[in-house]
Amino acid sequence: MKRVVVTGVGMISPLGTSVTESWSRILDCESGIKKIVSFDVSDLSSQIAGQVPSFDVLQTSSTLFDPLNYVSSKDLSRLDKFIIYAIAAATEAMHDAGFDSSLSDEDKERFGVIIGSGIGGLSAIHSTSIKLNEQGARRVSPFFIPSSLINLASGHVSIRYGLKGPNHAVVTACASGTHAIADAARLIKTGEADIMIAGGTEAAVCRLGVAGFAAARALSTHKNDTPEEASRPWDKDRDGFVIAEGSGLIILEELEHAQKRGAKIYGEVVGYGMSGDAYHITAPCPDGNGACRAMKNALISAKINPEQIDYINAHGTSTPAGDVGELRAVEQILGSNSKAFMSSTKSSIGHLLGAAGAVEAIFTLLAIRDQVAPATLNLHESEETFLDLVPLQPKQKRIEYALSNSFGFGGTNASLVFKKF
Repeated sequence: MKRVVVTGVGMISPLGTSVTESWSRILDCESGIKKIVSFDVSDLSSQIAGQVPSFDVLQTSSTLFDPLNYVSSKDLSRLDKFIIYAIAAATEAMHDAGFDSSLSDEDKERFGVIIGSGIGGLSAIHSTSIKLNEQGARRVSPFFIPSSLINLASGHVSIRYGLKGPNHAVVTACASGTHAIADAARLIKTGEADIMIAGGTEAAVCRLGVAGFAAARALSTHKNDTPEEASRPWDKDRDGFVIAEGSGLIILEELEHAQKRGAKIYGEVVGYGMSGDAYHITAPCPDGNGACRAMKNALISAKINPEQIDYINAHGTSTPAGDVGELRAVEQILGSNSKAFMSSTKSSIGHLLGAAGAVEAIFTLLAIRDQVAPATLNLHESEETFLDLVPLQPKQKRIEYALSNSFGFGGTNASLVFKKF
């Protein structure tokens, strides 16, 4: 089996329009969660979100997202935001990896794309449905379907860069981004590709998306007036997750290929585990059994012992049941003698659904690079645990191996192990 390393990263998040800005603000303990002002929320129980900084969003980011930096004005009306976010993250990742103009025809045939999403073009579906009902069928755009299909994020990135290797999409709810990265790594390990761009993208912050999750009683509703305090993983005052949007993509590369071209390396993908809860469509196993098996499989895949894990970027959504299930699963896997730190960066940016795992994989790689565990914000009174959940402030930490967890509706679980290179 070939070895797989990460040579480029790209991100659009509620904290910024680049990896550097998002990571800097994470370490400064800033929050990207604000009151929603881009559409009417007066009748919604949850009125907050982690939205990408733009001209119609209340943000303090130093840079605002301008889609015209990535697509033409003509294409702007033909693409849902989840595709535009993916193109933007891909642009940064390709540049970061040094692939701006250096791809040969041979490289392009060995370079693939896997971009996942939990929901895809929900905004386009919502707005088109209204237009159909109010204005009739003739007003439906011929670009509606291709602007909504989840695999079109991969399709557009593939077309833009001429990438002719495997072209695929993953749809596993909030585990989509993690599964996409892992599937891409496997294609390289087995020799079916040399390079892959992989991750997740999501843009479900619209009236339909917020109303739907609110109806399922999944969202935080108690902190509408203090949105920065709403996402509080493991805190006893938590009451649900905060919906968010954005994209995270990474460049995965076969080690010898990366070394031959002198690429910088963020870390190595050494383990992947997945499992199914077989329990409930939305609720996790109360004892964390499914999450536990995913992490165990990831450690077996990485050929390491639990005590070698130094940091875990948790799924940690801030839901009452989910946080406890993951906490108990990690305790069971690591044991009470563990010195590992575990934190949830969702406390800063909210839950990016299908993009969450990819964005968090990038934060995990940066934690390894900078030897620091980012903080869990708003964690004032924690669930009882022997684990250090890194409350309120980041902590310096020797990190050789790190785990990144993602779990999704339907009982799908995924864990990735990264190693310092």
